[in-house]
Parts: sequence; C-alpha cells; structure tokens
Amino acid sequence: MQLSSDSFRDGGPIDSEFAFCRPDPASHAGLSTNRNPHLRWDDVPPGTRSFALICHDPDVPSRPNDVNKEGRTVPADLPRVDFFHWVLVDIPASLRQIEAGEDSEGVSVRGKDQVPGPGGARRGLNNYTDWFEGDADMKGQYFGYDGPCPPWNDAIKHRYVFGVYALDVERCAVEGAFTGADVLTAIEGHVLAKASVTGTYSLNPKVSA
Repeated sequence: MQLSSDSFRDGGPIDSEFAFCRPDPASHAGLSTNRNPHLRWDDVPPGTRSFALICHDPDVPSRPNDVNKEGRTVPADLPRVDFFHWVLVDIPASLRQIEAGEDSEGVSVRGKDQVPGPGGARRGLNNYTDWFEGDADMKGQYFGYDGPCPPWNDAIKHRYVFGVYALDVERCAVEGAFTGADVLTAIEGHVLAKASVTGTYSLNPKVSA
C-alpha cells in the first residue's frame, strides 16, 4: 500500500496552513488555519473492509518544565513521548483519499464534536483534549484532526507521522470517546497493510522545519 499527500512531501516541512499554531513575531505563536492535509492511498490489499487513520507526533517533550518558557529551551536530548493529532476509524473500503480541509477548517475553541468524518468515518479524540484540560478558555473534547503546535522554544523540529491501516474488519472495536492508543490496541491482528508519510514542523525560528 502507498500513501502520499499533495499538501507536503514525505520527509519535508508541513505548511502552517495545516497547523494548529503558526509563528508570531510578537507572541511566538498564534492560532493558524488548522486545515487537515490531503492524503491519498493506493495499492490496497484484497480483503480490505475498512481503513483507520492515525497521525501522531513522537517528539513531544516528556516533561513540561521548559515548554514555552521565556529564556529557556526544551533540550534536544529530553526523552520524548507520543501526541495523537488525528484519529479516524471505519473509513469505507471504497475511499482512497481525504481532501485538504475535509476534516478540519480552523481552530474550534473548547473542542470539536464527534460528528462523522470523511466518508462517514468515526472520529476519535486527539491529545489536545488532555493538553487543554486545565485551560478554562480551551478545555473540551477535541475529535478528529488538529494540527501541529510544538513548543516555540523546542531545540528540535517535530515529526508528524500520518499512517493509514488497511483492516480486515468493517467496524473497529472501539466505542465512545476513543483515543489513538485505543485504536492501535483494537486493530492488532486485523492489519492487512500499513502505509505512512511524515512531515516536519517547528515554531522555533532557530530551527529549520
């Protein structure tokens, strides 16, 4: 199976159009247009009954001590953890692409509802749900796609891995407000093929995306 995007090249930078935050000279970072990027997949294996899509950032700081603090830098050698940005399941087996902006256009303050996604797919929670938990202005449940917003003082650029999984089941065994981790557990033993593309992003003017 092959996965590609008209919005960015594999291994290349993601434009701020597809990010949650964009660089801002006055405040380091400001809200962006937050459109989901275009994705297309081909060479689907026989027996595919649905697809799952997961985008995650494996470069999120494991400790918040230095994150977005004036006069400090998130060190490059700090251990990193996953942050899920996009979770979709039950994408119809007949679907072969998601258009740019089809699942997300703009930042939705206090979250997004769990309405059907592209092709009627079910949306899972992304990790902005956890990130904004203590923020009275932004807290809520964030379903579907919300793009990059790495720390503006991080010493490294972040990678955003978009993965599409061809599954031998029509319905993924997750319910309610499920997460990316829930999906990865549920699809074990049901993956016929997987394809991925990776984009990079940084809000730090000293780091090239």
